[in-house]
Amino acid sequence: MRLSFFLPASIALLITAAACSQAQNDQSAFQNRARQQPETAPGKGKKGKGGDRHKDKAAAAQIPGLRQVGSIKGVVPESSGLCPADQPGTYFSFGDEGNDATLYRLSATGQLRGTLALGTTNTDWESLTRDDQGNYFVGDCGNNDNDRRNLVIHRFRPDQPRQVADIKFKYPDQTEFPPEKKKARNFDCEASLWHGSRVWLFSKDRGADATSKVYSVPDQPGSYTAQLVTKLAIPGQVTDAALRPDGHRLVLLGRGELFVLDGNSWEEILKAPPRQVSLTGAGQTEGAVFKDANTLLISTEQGSFYEFKLPF
Repeated sequence: MRLSFFLPASIALLITAAACSQAQNDQSAFQNRARQQPETAPGKGKKGKGGDRHKDKAAAAQIPGLRQVGSIKGVVPESSGLCPADQPGTYFSFGDEGNDATLYRLSATGQLRGTLALGTTNTDWESLTRDDQGNYFVGDCGNNDNDRRNLVIHRFRPDQPRQVADIKFKYPDQTEFPPEKKKARNFDCEASLWHGSRVWLFSKDRGADATSKVYSVPDQPGSYTAQLVTKLAIPGQVTDAALRPDGHRLVLLGRGELFVLDGNSWEEILKAPPRQVSLTGAGQTEGAVFKDANTLLISTEQGSFYEFKLPF
């Protein structure tokens, strides 16, 4: 037998109103928490960059001329650069700080074709370039905190990777380690090129995102004070550099962008106004190399491997 209880109308109305008020409070609290939380969790990478890979992939598909041709995730740990390798149609990449002193030989679609262990250590490898005689130069000059005093470029040949000679250097304009003023912290370097018997270094402006300083050092082993050659108006942070084989175009890669400088000579290139190309959505772009006169291969720290047709 069911028992029925009857409440006076006034009491029932009070109970109903209280329940509605509590529900509204709960909903308001939920909405406040939702507003306080990001839509996607931030990346936990060493450099503090990450993001939603699904969103990045969708955004990358909208960039004219860019297409993903492969993946090097799980192949190259935190790819930090690209350079033509010693075998036709292949390219060297490598990991940066905290990874092995190893080069990874890749195909034009990111397939692993071999590895090369160097007879040195990886403090913070950030760049790789080669000369016209088969010598390679690894820039161990990553300097996130602008406080390193042991900057070095490792010179080697792929047929003798255990024999490494060092080009040690310091910057002529750095007197504080790190500079006290954060805007003056422009002594990180993630991009280098060989040209004219010298290794050219392009700084990554961590202080103001406004200027890439261009230094050069001799390509022979020794200890040097780098020469400050010029300053480029680059509104971003340079992560790699690539010189077209004919020597008439320089590409400076940034994070989600690149800058193109053209000229009939190296001197003209360094005086040319940079033209900016957006790669927003491609990920943390770290490596760039010319595949042909109008096409770049680009790697990201997250492992994407792209082909990019330059728009001009």
